[in-house]
Formats: sequence, C-alpha cells, structure tokens
Amino acid sequence: MCMDKYFKMASDATIEGMNNKVGGPFGATIVRGDEVIAAVSNTMMRDTDPSAHAEMVAVREACKKLGTMDLSDCVVYATCEPCPMCVAVMIWAGIKDVYYCSTRDDAAENGFSDMHLRKYLAGEDESVINMIKVEDREDCDLLWEHFHKLNK
Repeated sequence: MCMDKYFKMASDATIEGMNNKVGGPFGATIVRGDEVIAAVSNTMMRDTDPSAHAEMVAVREACKKLGTMDLSDCVVYATCEPCPMCVAVMIWAGIKDVYYCSTRDDAAENGFSDMHLRKYLAGEDESVINMIKVEDREDCDLLWEHFHKLNK
C-alpha cells in the first residue's frame, strides 16, 4: 500500500534527522498523485527555529519545488498529529487530506505538548501571550493602500 511507503519515508527521514541532531521525533511526506514532493524530518535543532516542524518544512520544500503556494492537490503523511501551527500552514496551502499516526497525547507523554496552543486558540487560556492592539499607526495603515496600488 502506498500509504505505508509514505509513512516509511517520513519515519526514515525522522530517524536520520534525529541521528544527525537535526530535529526531534517528527517527520512528514507530501505527495501529489504518485509523486513524492518532500519527505522530511523537523529541523528545529539544526535551524534553531521553533517553526521548523516537519509539516512546515515539508510545505516550504513542496512550495519551492513546485513553484506555487497552492498545494491543494497534495496529501500529507505525518508521523504525529500536527500542531495548530502546522494545521494552519497546511490550510493556507490548500491541503485537504492529512494522515497521521501518533496523537497529540502520545507527543505530550513524550515531552512535546502543544496543549497551551490548543487552549489559547480555543479561547480557554489567554495567559500564554498578550495581544495588544495599537491604534492610529499611519505607517502601518498605509501598507494596505500601497498593496492595492500595486495590485490594480
């Protein structure tokens, strides 16, 4: 079954990444039709980048390789249930189908909890970050006008 192959590619990339101190125990494969576009591990440790989760790295690589931000014809196979950040980037890219193995609970049991993000996004806990709206910034407000001038 192809799904087995795609999960194996993600797992193999993850093991290689962990062995090389590139990232932790997370991997993802992006497929379009029968073509593997990217099979990666996360690269957080190598890149010192908290956004370098496997799904994020895979989406970045796929977009570059395909020359588009529209991945609506792609499928993701992730070794673990994607966090809210990764879900968001996949939604932005138009990805509709994501298969995963380990759950958020499995990740939490192994020291990788994302419950603070999920609770914040659900409106259950606003203590994790202070979002402060600043009024009357002409320099920022003009950006919208500039955008529309460029895109007429």
